[in-house]
Parts: sequence; structure tokens; C-alpha cells
Amino acid sequence: MKERDFIFIVIKCALFVIPIEGNYSGINLPEGHLKYYFNSFPAEAEKCRNDVACPYKNHLNTKACWGYEANCKPENSFSIPHCPGEHKGWVATKSAQLDTFYAQGDFGYVRDQRREMMILCEPLFVEDSSLECTEHMRFCRGRNIMINFTDLINRSEPIRYKMDVLKEGDIGGYCKLNKKRLEEQADHISPLQSWGPEIRNFRSLPRKPIVDGDCDVVIEKPTFIMKIDATVNIYHHFCDFLNLYASLHVNLSHPTAFNRDNHIMIWESYSYRSMFQETFAAFTSNPLWDLKTFRGETVCFKNVVFPLLPRMIFGLYYNTPLIYGCQKSGLFEAFGDHVMHHLGITLHERKDAKVRVTLLSRDTQYRRILNENELVKALKKNPNYRVKKSTNNNSTRREFNFQH
Repeated sequence: MKERDFIFIVIKCALFVIPIEGNYSGINLPEGHLKYYFNSFPAEAEKCRNDVACPYKNHLNTKACWGYEANCKPENSFSIPHCPGEHKGWVATKSAQLDTFYAQGDFGYVRDQRREMMILCEPLFVEDSSLECTEHMRFCRGRNIMINFTDLINRSEPIRYKMDVLKEGDIGGYCKLNKKRLEEQADHISPLQSWGPEIRNFRSLPRKPIVDGDCDVVIEKPTFIMKIDATVNIYHHFCDFLNLYASLHVNLSHPTAFNRDNHIMIWESYSYRSMFQETFAAFTSNPLWDLKTFRGETVCFKNVVFPLLPRMIFGLYYNTPLIYGCQKSGLFEAFGDHVMHHLGITLHERKDAKVRVTLLSRDTQYRRILNENELVKALKKNPNYRVKKSTNNNSTRREFNFQH
């Protein structure tokens, strides 16, 4: 071999192994979700593959998909519907039962929302505004959107579950508005069913609000605006958190989709308080906002998302008409993984096989268990249970009489 040939080969090898340095701090996901992330964003996977310092190489070469992607094969999806129960009386076939469950309570719900996405206000140039929504305005997202909060300074009553926060033109952008489509989709008008009460007031603006300096405040980071259910109740409030997580998937179009360096605005003027408020740390690393934050100002959002809501018709999960005989939703599992990971909650193995039963005793006029003592006594007779009685006097609604 000639000397110049040897030098040429060495140079080629040196060029091939030059590392491409990348910043992976934004990829903060449960380990079991990483292969789905990199399959969703092939460019990120390729960057990691060519970077000797990338810590995620073990998650790059497995076919995996969440389940809502157009080319996702069932064997590669995050979850496969599990319906061991009977389907008779609900649908005609076992296959229809599986498909129905997947669409009602799994990633199939996300798939259908993504399919429904339609443009309500179309941009013509890069710096223009844009607005997209799913059917009935259950989920919307916009770019370079203006919201006028100036009238809120004159409102003395607290705002919660109000449908008149915005009036016509208080929300808009510089884009070509499809007014007919906007009116058609504003049909689920209720505080927590859709964004119709707010988005129906969207109008096309004569000027580019950010470029032309029409904003008192410009929000650079992505912002999620949420209308939330009752915060004192874990069932109701986790409707909010689950739908926020599902919305991350509906909105999944950029590698930073799961990044927590964003803002969350709660669509009410009450200062947010909840026993479950730490859960928001799974979705944002910044302080929460509410309608008091920008009262009296015109605010422009470079990227804004109006997530799925807690009480949508046939929504997740307050009004979910879940088909009989099915279980193990992958969407709910992924939501649990996401929250546990970001809150740093680790699994502690049980020291015994006993089932822990905590009975919540409510000494109030309503929602009491009338035969509470008998129920606790009966439970304690089972040697496989460890029974504890706990008292909470905050909620009032119904009385129950359980049979044991």
C-alpha cells in the first residue's frame, strides 16, 4: 500500500467519527417512553445516533409507536386493547369491541382528535397567525394569537365557569378566517365542554399583532390555557391532568412537545389552591398563571394550546361511555408513568401481601356511609385486609348504604 493511500484512509475515518454535540436536557421522559419519542422524531434519533455523547442510544433501534400515528402497526404500539369480557349487546364482534375500547379510552382517542384537526384561520406567510381546532372546538392550538384582557379590570366578581370572559374580537390573529366553519364548530357551548365559548369570538385582525407592536405583553414560551374542574376532588381534578397529558399527544408535532419549560394559565380569577397542585410540576417547571396575571393588558402568545377539557361530551374521563369487558388502557398507563417520573415518585415494594383498605369517613349531612361501623367491622374479619378509618369533613353531597 502506498503511503498517500494510507493517509487518505485515516483522514476518511477521522471525518467519520467527529462527534455531533447535542443538548438532550429537554428529553426528560420515563425510560419506557424514550423509544416512542425517538420514533416520533426521526431527526432527533439520527442526531443521537451520530453523537458519541448521546445517552439514549439504547432506545434508537426499536420499532415503536404510540398508537395514533398513521403508519403504526399494532405489534409496535404502546398498548394493544385488552377485552377479555363479553361483547354481546354492545357491538356485533370481538374485533369491534377492541376497536371501540381503543377509541373510547386509549390512544385511539388521541388518534381521532388528531384526525379531526381543521384550520379555522389560515396563515399566508410565516409571521402570520394561525388557528386550528378539532371538531366542536374540544382542542385548539394557535400561533401568534392575541387575547385582550383589558375588560377584566372592570369586573369585580370572581371568574370561574364563566362563558363571557371574552367578547367578539377579544381573541384574534392576522390570518384568513373561515367564519362559516368557526360558527359550525361552536356548537358545544358549556363552560367545561369545549372552547366554543371563547373561540367563537375569534376574529381576523387587520394588523399582525406581534410584528406591528399591538401587544402589551408577548409570551415567547408555549402556553397551555386550561379550564379546570373541581380542585378539591381527586377524581374531578385528575380529569384535568389526564386531558392535559392527552393534549400533549394531540399536539405532538415538535421535539419539545414534552418539555416542561412552558406556561400554564388557569382560566379563572380565583387563586389556585389544591391538595393535588404538585401534579402540575409534571407538566410545567414555571409558576402557574390565572386571569389576574394579565388583567388590563393585551397579550400575544407565539404558541398557545387550548387543551382537551374535563367534561367534554363522550370525553376523557368524566363522560367516557366505556364499552363493557375491557381494561388496561395504554393512555392511562402512559399518563401514570409520566406523572410518577416527573414527580420523582419511586416504587416501594410491599412488605406483606395484605390489601390496604382505607375507608374515608365523612361526618357531614350528605355523602355519609350510614352503616359505616358495620362495614369496617366486616372488613376487619378478612385476614387479607389491613383496614384503616380516616376522617375528612370537607365534601358534602350524598348518603350511601353499602351491603357487605
